[in-house]
Amino acid sequence: MLNFGDCDISGTAYFPSYLNILNGVNEEFWLHLGFPWHEIIWKERWGTPTVHISSDFSSPSFFGEELTFAVTVLKVGRSSMTIHHDISCKGEKRWSSTQVLAASDLDKHISIPWPEKVKTALEACLPA
Repeated sequence: MLNFGDCDISGTAYFPSYLNILNGVNEEFWLHLGFPWHEIIWKERWGTPTVHISSDFSSPSFFGEELTFAVTVLKVGRSSMTIHHDISCKGEKRWSSTQVLAASDLDKHISIPWPEKVKTALEACLPA
C-alpha cells in the first residue's frame, strides 16, 4: 500500500519512493527463492546491487492505493540478471521497471559468479 511518506503534498506517489518500494519487492523475490537477504548479506557475504535501472511511468498512483507487482526474470548471466517489474493497481498499469542486478562480494566490492544453487533457482524463473 502506498503510505503517506511515499507521496507528495498532492497525495501522488513520489517516484523516488517507488524505487524504495521496488527494492522491497526485490528483497521479497529473493526470500521467495530461498535466499533471504539477512542470510546472504551477513552470513555468506554477497549481495545483489542494482547496476542498471530504467523505469517508465504510465499513470499516477495515490495515497492509500495498493499496488500489484508482477516480476519476470528476463535473463541470467554469469554474474548478473535482468529482471522486469510490471506494476498495476486494480488492473490498471501504473509503471514498469527493468533492472540489472549483479552478484557482488560484499567485502572485496567486486562482481562474482552466481553461486550454483542461486543460478539454478534464477534460471528456473525464466519464461518457457
